[in-house]
Amino acid sequence: MIRSGWAGRLWASWPGRFGAIVVLAIVAIAVVSLFWTPFDPLRVDIANRWAGPGADHLLGTDGSGRDILSLLMAGSRTTLWVAAGAGAIATITGLALAALGALAVRAVREAVAVIVDILIAFPVLLLAMMISAVWGGSLLVVVVSVGIGFGVNIARVTRPELRRVLHSDFVLAGRASGLTPWQNLWRHLLPNVAPVFIVQLSWGMAVAVLAEAGLSYLGFGATVTEPSWGLLLAELQQYITVHPGSVVWPGLAITLTVLGFNLLGDGLRDATDPTLSRRGGSHRAATMHTPAVTA
Repeated sequence: MIRSGWAGRLWASWPGRFGAIVVLAIVAIAVVSLFWTPFDPLRVDIANRWAGPGADHLLGTDGSGRDILSLLMAGSRTTLWVAAGAGAIATITGLALAALGALAVRAVREAVAVIVDILIAFPVLLLAMMISAVWGGSLLVVVVSVGIGFGVNIARVTRPELRRVLHSDFVLAGRASGLTPWQNLWRHLLPNVAPVFIVQLSWGMAVAVLAEAGLSYLGFGATVTEPSWGLLLAELQQYITVHPGSVVWPGLAITLTVLGFNLLGDGLRDATDPTLSRRGGSHRAATMHTPAVTA
């Protein structure tokens, strides 16, 4: 059983535990779907179209006779690919802009601030649709556009935090001991802005899942040969008045995944925040003694 360290603090909080369980479950399903699904996700079986949940098809089938459970399992790979890819691009873009905006010379800092202010004016989904209109709709376009869009958001939030921590005593001591600005960045600055960064990154990955579903729904994301929760939702919603139960499953999968990423980010923030971990013992003690004092 996990008892100490940031992993123990993450597991001790119910949001972090719930988020970790959901995300790990999605990862496990995606890995299993690489080797096994109940049926071929793209196999059309007209004879079994709109079959209800049962022993053969646990979640039923769609209008083409495809097994919904198999489609959801295969679609989890698309979801994770988009979330991880967008998260990686957002991390690189956001930290690079934040570091330049906090540590570079004044002219570069001002230029970065202007660039961030300009780019942040474009909503992520609008940016993705604009790029898709030029280069065509694909998952790669979704990953790049969402990653850049949320990288700018990360830079906007992280840059002021870096500037604040930059004037802390331990950073000044590191500078006096001979550390270069980039060494100070890796040893002192980034660990102290990690909680803010983690929240932004988890939010970006959650919105990446929604963006992929929304763009696939609109025809700008996954193609018909790629299993996608958004594409499945778009196909099933046409028959919502006739077969309303079938729409529940992709919608529930998207909702749980987004909620899982958000709660995991909140839990990681609390578990990795050095100020919260230092205050944890005294705060818990004060909480435990409150009833006795008030009594």
